[in-house]
Amino acid sequence: MRVPAPSFAHLEGMSTADGLFEHAEFAMPRTEHGFCVDDVARGLVVTAREPSPTDMVRRLSATYLAFTVDAIAPDGSAHNRRQDRGDWTDAPGTGDHWGRALWGLGTAAASSVDEDMRERALAGARRMLQARSTHPRAMAHASVGAREVLRAAPGDSRALALLRDARTVIGRPAMDPRWPWPQPRLGYANALLPEAMMVIGEGLDDERAFADGIALLAWLVEQETRGTHLSVTPTGGRGPGDVVPGYDQQPIEVSSLAEASARALAHTGDARWAYVLDRCSAWFLGWNDVGLALYDPATGGGHDGLLRDAVNLNQGAESTLSAIATFQLARAALLVPVS
Repeated sequence: MRVPAPSFAHLEGMSTADGLFEHAEFAMPRTEHGFCVDDVARGLVVTAREPSPTDMVRRLSATYLAFTVDAIAPDGSAHNRRQDRGDWTDAPGTGDHWGRALWGLGTAAASSVDEDMRERALAGARRMLQARSTHPRAMAHASVGAREVLRAAPGDSRALALLRDARTVIGRPAMDPRWPWPQPRLGYANALLPEAMMVIGEGLDDERAFADGIALLAWLVEQETRGTHLSVTPTGGRGPGDVVPGYDQQPIEVSSLAEASARALAHTGDARWAYVLDRCSAWFLGWNDVGLALYDPATGGGHDGLLRDAVNLNQGAESTLSAIATFQLARAALLVPVS
């Protein structure tokens, strides 16, 4: 299936000089809900790694970098929520938003075409690397960020230390081959966990951790495939024996699968991961359980969820960024030799 070129038009419409609004009503930003690091950091990932950024994408990337760096507390934790007038409304912490912020900064440090941005992002990432979280997904996001820091600064001791600590927090696949997932149920952004195992394996030269990640990702793909299309874990999660398909399905589940598959493809060159990337892109274009597209080419926005017989027509930041990221990764995969 032909993969669209990512459009940043809706992202620009959801953004100001200060940040990226979290929610939308249809394609209009709901400014009363303000901004959050969760989405701004994802925005930094996709804008920083865009291979040929336009002036507009560069502006967005600079805005998202400034927002993310401003969120960092002295101990390396981070705020998450900010009102549109600029006030942080929460105490700093090390939840998922902290891990995503480190992911965004690490990606900008490794991938941005702007040298000043790379240096500022690396400095911010190094501040964040002193913090830790007890939450597996937060540490998984942080692991991906630490791996990007190692691309920008090979041998960085703080990044290596975080990967070692994350290996303990995230754990290994369970022993039951029927349900090797390290938790009783699948949750959200599930492919992040096997991707983290892969980056830990890459960064620490731990072949067992990398193999665990590949095996767990392959199992997850099998769980989230129905026939020739993806049928991903719905909100509320999925456990052994749950009825498939389940609703509503979230774009972030597909984009996390695309992120992990792109990493597996880059490391192994195995064509099966290029196929999964194609299925991820196709899910947004209507090759899913309902046969409806979750991407609006007129606006460049992604819809907020796949329901039993419809789509949620709101085009929030998370869903739009999930579509952009998936298309970016699927298009890049067309350039990677596969075996």
